Amino acid sequence: MMRKSTKTPADAKKVIAFDFDGTLTYTDSFIAFLMSSKGNLQIASALTFQPGMLLDYLKTKDRGALKARLLYKLLGDISQGDLETLVKAFVTKTGMSLFRPDALKAWEHHDLPDRTRVIVTASPDILVRPFGKLIGADRVIGTRLKFSAAGTLLPELDGLNCRGEEKMCRLRATFGELFDLDSAYGDTAGDTEMLAAATHGHYRVFTQKP
Repeated sequence: MMRKSTKTPADAKKVIAFDFDGTLTYTDSFIAFLMSSKGNLQIASALTFQPGMLLDYLKTKDRGALKARLLYKLLGDISQGDLETLVKAFVTKTGMSLFRPDALKAWEHHDLPDRTRVIVTASPDILVRPFGKLIGADRVIGTRLKFSAAGTLLPELDGLNCRGEEKMCRLRATFGELFDLDSAYGDTAGDTEMLAAATHGHYRVFTQKP
């Protein structure tokens, strides 16, 4: 007699969505990566000698565009492979030191067969994906950087910054219109729509630092 599978179909699982920076972590991973790769002085110089970046941000409030331009200013037309190597070195060096202990406890609480744990972040997915692998995330949904046909970094995004309503758009694109968003965790106005759509929305519930 064939045994009945105990696995839950992926499309029937409850989705548990965590914001990354400030929620799972105590600090901004993108800034931490830039500081580790280039240092405070080079970041300050880039912003000082390229005032147009800040002026454009003040006009548009587009954080994603600012991040893309700042990254390009600091790293130039680096290849995607070389950028991934830099990220890997940063994640290896950093390890679990950015994560909030109480957030990780909640993350592990949702490690159940009927749940899919997803990180949904405005930070570049190329940066957060290795951190997601480190803690066993089923999916990482983040802002996508744009690369040229030759595979080199461009000073712009591939699509919209994964923030606000875009987080829900990306979740629906991944799991379907009728997916079950059981729980969501966030810490800024950029998480408002995701928290409101969840059966259980949790705002700024994590406070611990490593």
